[in-house]
Amino acid sequence: MGFPEQRLRRLRASGGLRRLVRENRLDASDFVYPLFVIPGKDRTEPVAAMPGVARRSPDLAVQEARRALDAGVPAIILFGLPAAKDAEGSEAWNPTGPVQEAVARIKDALPELVVMTDVCLCQYTDHGHCGVVKDGQIDNDASLERLALMAVSHAQAGADVVAPSDMMDGRVGAIRRALDEEGFSRVAILSYAAKYASAFYGPFREAADSAPQFGDRRSYQMDPANSREALLEVALDIEEGADMVMVKPALAYLDVIAAVSQSFDVPVAAYAVSGEYSMIKAAAAAGWIDERAVVLEYLLAIKRAGARFILTYHAVEAARWLEEANG
Repeated sequence: MGFPEQRLRRLRASGGLRRLVRENRLDASDFVYPLFVIPGKDRTEPVAAMPGVARRSPDLAVQEARRALDAGVPAIILFGLPAAKDAEGSEAWNPTGPVQEAVARIKDALPELVVMTDVCLCQYTDHGHCGVVKDGQIDNDASLERLALMAVSHAQAGADVVAPSDMMDGRVGAIRRALDEEGFSRVAILSYAAKYASAFYGPFREAADSAPQFGDRRSYQMDPANSREALLEVALDIEEGADMVMVKPALAYLDVIAAVSQSFDVPVAAYAVSGEYSMIKAAAAAGWIDERAVVLEYLLAIKRAGARFILTYHAVEAARWLEEANG
């Protein structure tokens, strides 16, 4: 058929028709809300590079988690900043650390909320790398034991999902074995399977105080030039026991999200990272874009690429905008 028999504008003529034939829909249940947790009580520290984002003590993290749940967001992910750092990141598995305390408090107050935890040493090491450093190099295998200890401590606190983001080879298998041996077979693993060495992480490193003190992370995070390698990373993590996998960042890697979602049957997540968030906030503050419209379009693009759910600092705002749009 051709014009005039087939007129594609017919199905765009009204809002009701457009909604009826819409291929993808965005909902608050698609979001995971990242929270930064610091030691202490009644403490809030705004993050200058991320307007609207703050570090919070565990008691205030409960309040922010409740705000997310009330908006319809079903899950959060916690990142911790310790009271002290050392070469091994030993505060990462401290049972009284800020993440462990926040997990316990949130699960007690909001048992229906899914609580995920980031598993990585970069916030806890004095050198800022995601693993143990030996002779100036990241020691992959020595790092696995520490990451497993960290994951188990989060499970002991009550985490529903642990999310290793370090990109050490074999860490999913090491964490799965450790969880199972300690009786936490119910705890799921969301692997940052395709995490790229990206320039979009800058604001996060301020928020988490996790910038590397020497070198960079290109020896363990993926090369932005590679996409087929991501499929191998994902396949290996699934083989080791990952229940869900993630692509990070989102905006510049929509092709990778699409390829992963088409190639594997496990849920695929995408992380709308700090640099993406801060760019939108800065442009909106300057009056150059409509923040609400851009955010909803951008998140829909990530969903359309194949992400089952999205980690986004806009989660609560986006959930409320969607509620307003749907009446």
